[in-house]
Amino acid sequence: MTTPSPGMPLDGFRVIEIGHSVAAPYAALILAELGAEVIKIERPGKGDDARAWGPPFHDDMATMFHALNRGKKSVEVDLKSTEGIATIKALARDADAVIQNLRPGLADKLGIGGEALTVENERLVYASIHAFGSKGPLADRPGYDPLMQAFGGIMSVTGEEGRPSVRVGTSIIDMGTGMWTAMGVVAALLKREQSGRGGIVDASLFETALGWMVYHLPAYTRSRELPAKAGSGTTTIVPYQAFETADGELVIAAGNDNLFKRLSAVLDRTEWAEDLRYATNPKRVESKAELCAAIEAITRTQQTSVWMERLEAAGVPCAPVQTIDQVAAHPQTEALDILRGEADDALQFFALPLHFDGRRPNVDGPAPPLGRDNDLARGWPGRARSSTKA
Repeated sequence: MTTPSPGMPLDGFRVIEIGHSVAAPYAALILAELGAEVIKIERPGKGDDARAWGPPFHDDMATMFHALNRGKKSVEVDLKSTEGIATIKALARDADAVIQNLRPGLADKLGIGGEALTVENERLVYASIHAFGSKGPLADRPGYDPLMQAFGGIMSVTGEEGRPSVRVGTSIIDMGTGMWTAMGVVAALLKREQSGRGGIVDASLFETALGWMVYHLPAYTRSRELPAKAGSGTTTIVPYQAFETADGELVIAAGNDNLFKRLSAVLDRTEWAEDLRYATNPKRVESKAELCAAIEAITRTQQTSVWMERLEAAGVPCAPVQTIDQVAAHPQTEALDILRGEADDALQFFALPLHFDGRRPNVDGPAPPLGRDNDLARGWPGRARSSTKA
């Protein structure tokens, strides 16, 4: 069993995760990486649905489950039983935070909602993750990442114009909601240091989706034009997208007029910088289709490495489109010490993308087998903590 790195910001804090799937487990993973002891509550016999989200599997658990639940403890609790509810209440009385994403209204119905548990433990921070939000006509509906990418507008701006809508290739809504939840918990814990009282934090998948649309809304309200799909690029900066090369794809980000002038020189088209169709970014946006087609006709003539060398020498930002194996093996990834596990290990993970005083949090190893830590719930509360908060 692995333990968090010593000296992390949340050393000595205890978090109860009544979570499943992605959003709540990711929020609790962040807190675990920051040093908190996280006790994951799971259904007896089956556990979190994500345990079966494979293949691939490792130790009979999906690798996705490992990625979201490493560094935690697993306790089986039957929420349909009186004893199970009593266990949750006992755990919460001795905890700093609870994170839950049960189906809408269930926590309150069971007597383990925020209002009930913060009465029993006034220092408790209680975080609920909703689908559509804590109120409103859709508050009682369940929700999942692809539903919110669709309902929140993200799919309407993702992909290529004239093609079917596509989902962002990672659980951006679930994980984004987990990040907001973790930030909310940490902020509430900080406030508790001043007031002595915890509080209730609410986040939702839908609100996270709206957050990712942060600049699309003012653009629409000003122009009354719906944002278009832009493939690998954007609708407001040109050229700022992936271009085919002789052996792959290269993203070129000439984000201002000076960079475009440098790009034109690299492509041996110095006249473009003076062409009225391309001289300024607004003009390039208007002429995007013809300009990008002309650029790609040139980039296809050489390999990615050739263009990278020339563009980097000219100071034009660029990056190859890499696959996950290339990302993991890149010297920059290695230099950041963000990989956990060796290249020949059965499992590798990316660590938390943060440093504290030059040191990265280090929660290593696989996720816990279901119910491995059931003994923690016996005779609770009263077990001494491994460390003490200031």
